[in-house]
Amino acid sequence: MEEEPARPAAPAVPTPSEVRTPPIGGAGSSGTVEGAGRRRRRGRTTLLITAAAVLGLVAGTCTGVLVQADREPTKLPPLSQATLARSAGKAPEPLPAHQDRRVRTDGDLRELLLKKPQGAREAEWLESVDGWMDLATYTGTFGRPDEQFSQYILDEFRRAAVTGWDVGNDYSVEIRLIQFRQEEVMSADEASDNGRHWAGWAREQDTDRWGIPGTGDGEAFVHNRPEAEQGSAPLYKAEAHAWRGDIQMEVWVTGTKRINKKLIMDLAERQMGRL
Repeated sequence: MEEEPARPAAPAVPTPSEVRTPPIGGAGSSGTVEGAGRRRRRGRTTLLITAAAVLGLVAGTCTGVLVQADREPTKLPPLSQATLARSAGKAPEPLPAHQDRRVRTDGDLRELLLKKPQGAREAEWLESVDGWMDLATYTGTFGRPDEQFSQYILDEFRRAAVTGWDVGNDYSVEIRLIQFRQEEVMSADEASDNGRHWAGWAREQDTDRWGIPGTGDGEAFVHNRPEAEQGSAPLYKAEAHAWRGDIQMEVWVTGTKRINKKLIMDLAERQMGRL
């Protein structure tokens, strides 16, 4: 056990008998007092005590160093701590497949598309191969395919799934799910925003629009003025654009009569509910 170093003692206070009275009359006086010629050396005892205290501290420090040197080194805790378990003491279990969105979206994208309703006919006009659209086919639906092809390469296009059907001679439906890798940019959000921009801006004066519940900024559009191509009857159109995660959704409805809000909104809400 290390000894506590000696503490310096308080300076000694002289007693009245030790106090020397200076000569009366000051300098040049002939009167003297016994012992006036001797000068007391104050502080000598204090210096000795202080020096002893310093030596005690040095000795104590050296002793502590020698004792510590003989001991085994104490192991330090690792910098990286182990993962803390939950209060129950078990590691968190992965979500079941029906709750894990990543499991669904990384699987067969076509399985997430709405199913053809009963009584409707399969769309023979779809430009797809077994429900898939490659990048060239998808960007071929734009006004400037070459520019869009390059843009979707930059946007990290991954794949696109499509379905469609005809309901009698009244209207046709086409639904597309476009998935992006999204390693650098939020492409699904940007692509959906672009679709909404053109749907609203290009037909601002004759288009009704509504937000799609549960999608944040998703919107549905009904164009009130029909479009007529050369050699064909005028057709009315409606569309919806939204996104979730890395998937952009497009819904297109074309018919011989004005498309009502209920139809386009129902398709958009049910499709987004599957993502």
